[in-house]
Amino acid sequence: MSLLIEKPGPLSTLQDAGRFGVRHLGVAQGGPTDLHAWAWANWLVGNGWGATALEITLGGLTLTAQQPCRLALCGADMQARVNGRPLPHWQSFTLEPGETLALGMSRSGVRAYLAVAGGFIAPEVLGSTACVVRDGLGGHKGDGSPLAAGDELRFDRATQNAGSNHSLPERERRHYQDEPVLALIPGAQFRHFEDQSLIKALSRPWTVDPRSDRMGIRLKGSLLQCNMDSLVSEGLTLGAVQVPPDGQPIVLLNDRQTIGGYPRLGTLTPLSCAQLAQCRPGQSLRLTVTTASEAQREYRKFRAQF
Repeated sequence: MSLLIEKPGPLSTLQDAGRFGVRHLGVAQGGPTDLHAWAWANWLVGNGWGATALEITLGGLTLTAQQPCRLALCGADMQARVNGRPLPHWQSFTLEPGETLALGMSRSGVRAYLAVAGGFIAPEVLGSTACVVRDGLGGHKGDGSPLAAGDELRFDRATQNAGSNHSLPERERRHYQDEPVLALIPGAQFRHFEDQSLIKALSRPWTVDPRSDRMGIRLKGSLLQCNMDSLVSEGLTLGAVQVPPDGQPIVLLNDRQTIGGYPRLGTLTPLSCAQLAQCRPGQSLRLTVTTASEAQREYRKFRAQF
């Protein structure tokens, strides 16, 4: 049972919840950069937390069903069509054999998530199917390769039960064209940044630099000035906000390196990282300070829905 890839788009990769317990080996976490859209796509087809779904960057994907399958599409609006008919996103749907799902280029947001009932089948590498291209791990072949024309995405026939389509409640949908406010937990080096540069960083908007990917997203704005002369390299978490000598922060995402030696402004919460992953180059955003306890409450509330 499979979907045949006709056109893969710029970057389409399989992602489960991520690869954990291996950072001491220098292996990246991987997993969906927009945890919110990935989780809801899986939920719409009845999958539990951690099921493998397809992350589609920017759009341009075309695939054809070779057997009946239950799918859901969430995240960026990529003008999806089934056999030429418009397909609303944030909902589940059925593809019959021979029907084609085609995604145009994204109109808002950057990444969309396609889930299949039961999850896509892929080899586990170090306990995960998550594709990390630069590490050569995971994905549909297990070697870190993104999808290419002629590849097939496999799924289990037994999980493709017929049923009515479901839509995500409006309150859970995100509108990626809006200016997001991202929650930052101050880090150990926060107090070493100059006061005036901190005031500007938290009161003025930032814009997303085009030099961004799954490893990290660069921000452009007022200069952050740190008075630390040196720093011993330390472990890097999801959302770590590193500030190199040019004073322009880099927010590290799922395919980040495991250690780094730049001072850190702090760490974005997981759900703020998900919002950032949908910001297009040139889009503006703002930072606001939160606490670790508040971030934990927000994340527990989110996870309780699944």
